[in-house]
Amino acid sequence: MTDLQDYPPQVQDEIARTREEVCELHAELTRWNLVVWTAGNVSQRLHSADLMVIKPSGVRYDRLTPDDMVVCDLDGVLVDGDHSPSSDTAAHAYVYRHMPEIYGVVHTHSTYATAWAARGEEIPCVLTMMGDEFGGPVPVGPFAIIGDDSIGRGIVETLRDSRSPAVLMQNHGPFTIGKTAEAAVKAAAMVEEVAHTVYVARQLGDPLPIAQDLIDRLHDRYTTVYGQH
Repeated sequence: MTDLQDYPPQVQDEIARTREEVCELHAELTRWNLVVWTAGNVSQRLHSADLMVIKPSGVRYDRLTPDDMVVCDLDGVLVDGDHSPSSDTAAHAYVYRHMPEIYGVVHTHSTYATAWAARGEEIPCVLTMMGDEFGGPVPVGPFAIIGDDSIGRGIVETLRDSRSPAVLMQNHGPFTIGKTAEAAVKAAAMVEEVAHTVYVARQLGDPLPIAQDLIDRLHDRYTTVYGQH
């Protein structure tokens, strides 16, 4: 295992900051009821080195500290940490290797989004907030077994040509990506919100579709005008 002291000071400083950020973001998963017990994980890729920081495997959220966060290379190999890395590490690492613009990956088992994943059904774009955030429906990725990079391959294959930052991995649950880990956590909260809302709408009848040109306009405005720039 490579010693962190072998890395230059700017890398060590970024690792320390990223451990703090990733630990804080795991608290957001419990705050928004996106995970239970030890399930789920957040990772963030470094800018200064080909490394990532991710949650350790099987550690309860209320016991996580920045020092518990695990550092791995982009092949998922442990570089620093007192715990084994998340069982989803290989999937996260695969995304970072094949989507260089992505710096954050999140996995949850949030109830409604996972229910759609269990059906293998995309969430149709019937809400303006979906046009904003996802640029269309939330797609379904292929069934994949946990433990190697199969899930990562499914994420990349599904999202590489999609505007959606979220994918529902069939029979598993949602994975989200972003230019930061915080953006990926936001997408995880948003996909659960729309999964719940569209489910409720279906109990009332058939939700009304939104025309593709309007979805395009919504997404363009949201990504270029909305918020602070």
